[in-house]
Amino acid sequence: MNDAHAGRYPLEQRAGEIDRLLVQGQAMAPDTLAMLDRFGPMQGWRCLDIGCGPRGITDLLGARVGANGRVVGLDMNPGFLDFARRQAAANTEFSQGDAYGTGLPDRSFDLVHMRFVASTAGDPERLLREAKRLAKPGGIVALQEPDGSTLHCYPPHPAFDRLKSVLLDVFRGVGADLELARRLYFTVRQAGLRDVQYRTALIGVRSTDPIVDYLPSTVESLRAAALKLGLIEESDLDTALAECRRHLAKRDSSFTMYAVAQVWGHVAA
Repeated sequence: MNDAHAGRYPLEQRAGEIDRLLVQGQAMAPDTLAMLDRFGPMQGWRCLDIGCGPRGITDLLGARVGANGRVVGLDMNPGFLDFARRQAAANTEFSQGDAYGTGLPDRSFDLVHMRFVASTAGDPERLLREAKRLAKPGGIVALQEPDGSTLHCYPPHPAFDRLKSVLLDVFRGVGADLELARRLYFTVRQAGLRDVQYRTALIGVRSTDPIVDYLPSTVESLRAAALKLGLIEESDLDTALAECRRHLAKRDSSFTMYAVAQVWGHVAA
């Protein structure tokens, strides 16, 4: 992202961050596929996944568009892109670029997709303008964004609640919005897309599920920002991480992830 927005993305590229993102993507894959099903046949489409990280949904798109289609993943992080290229299918390529100004040609994609970009980087209206520029007439612009307030565990535990507060407050502290899902439909409608559709998803997590460490691992990736903002002392953070992990490892524990709003619409033909 450009300098005006770089400070709004507080997640660090620490050891384990790629694995965290891949586990998150795997957990979300069924609901992403349910969204793609709504688009109809996608064979031969040219698709762009903005803010793809080490994979994003490029693998799901590549399977949908087939050998005659093309998928482009765009991200600013060269480490993520190096990893993604090593795993890429033949119909998929990756490019380093700014989500707010990609430099890609006008009207060149049947689908432009973003997941957790507008909420973490900010200025969704500007992102939507760029996405509309990139989509072909009649093409689809699709966003998936979270509502972090739905993170709840049962039985309740103070360490989980403390980490949830740190997570939300870090993003608020840098001007981002982890509750963007609440206004995403309105925002996309205001951007002028047509036939705007709206779907929601909420994942339930048990101790045996791969994404059980979502909250502790994400807060670990926010450690530097949380400490810089004065949201928690480092010793308290380490204690909360350990206690939360012990609680979530119990066989009777469960939690709900952030609710995800999936909103998409068509660019005017």
